[in-house]
Amino acid sequence: MTILVTGAAGFIGFHVSKQLLQQGYEVVGVDAMNDYYDPMLKEARLAQLLDHPGFTFRKLQLEDKDSVDELFRHKSYRRVIHLAAQAGVRYSLINPHSYLQSNLTAFGHVLEACRHHQIEHLVYASSSSVYGANVKVPFSVQDPVNHPVSLYAATKKANELMAHSYSHLYGIPTTGLRFFTVYGPWGRPDMAYYSFTQRLVAEQPIQLFNFGQMKRDFTYIDDIVEGIVRVMDHIPSTNPEWNALEPDPATSHAPYRVYNIGNHDPVELTTFIGILEKLVGKKAIIELKPMQDGDVESTFADVDDLFRAVSFKPSTSLEEGLERFIEWYSSYYQVAAAPSLSLK
Repeated sequence: MTILVTGAAGFIGFHVSKQLLQQGYEVVGVDAMNDYYDPMLKEARLAQLLDHPGFTFRKLQLEDKDSVDELFRHKSYRRVIHLAAQAGVRYSLINPHSYLQSNLTAFGHVLEACRHHQIEHLVYASSSSVYGANVKVPFSVQDPVNHPVSLYAATKKANELMAHSYSHLYGIPTTGLRFFTVYGPWGRPDMAYYSFTQRLVAEQPIQLFNFGQMKRDFTYIDDIVEGIVRVMDHIPSTNPEWNALEPDPATSHAPYRVYNIGNHDPVELTTFIGILEKLVGKKAIIELKPMQDGDVESTFADVDDLFRAVSFKPSTSLEEGLERFIEWYSSYYQVAAAPSLSLK
């Protein structure tokens, strides 16, 4: 089986592609290799994938419909894992056009290609950001998500709506995965855990917004990958119990599903930084700041639906995951951390 992975040089796309290759699949990876963050990091991820004989790389912009059409004509794919997107909540406040193109136009082209090439299953990245102004926790896929607080979140909600329309109109099985604060080796430098580590190592101040009163459901990358790969083979069908008078947002009369993938264990950022301090062997300089536009106080994933579907839920502890991240970070950047990286 050949699987198309978009965003293959990105953080999650790299790890997913690597796992699929290890399982014996052929993978065609697509990435625009843009400079939203350090392209050298993307090149380093891609170099590892190119060492595998089952991997083929195509550099292209999914916003270009002709390029997407040619990509799908070039080879037959049974599954598509769409992870390419313009990421980042705060960047969407200053560069909204990038999100409209990368997250809406590009996704529309992928949906159209799936429609015309009989794709068995489209799995795509959504985000915990879609919960927006919701305050009932844990966040459940049965909850309505009609109040996004950033354009990034709005584009991810739009992706879910677009996918549902194609599932309804053309019978394309689609599954959206709402990721909760993914972290780990080879991560994105724009993410808080990464920038916190950089600043801690450099003995620079770390800014904590909402005066430090923030919680995040940190989810280790290996758990995200396991969820994606399991869901890939769990092709959705129509829900015969779906009731239009009391509609379940996570299922449908169409072959459509949405799942959360999170650790189901929100952690205060102050606790998070305390773990980093022990691993790096330095004391953080903290600057408390007010809440930023587009941000939310807390995230907390209800993963019951995911577990019922594929018998899996994330379980890697933050201590274990951060230890692995710091080991990678120290090696990649050739910086010294604590004399002993272990918390045990």
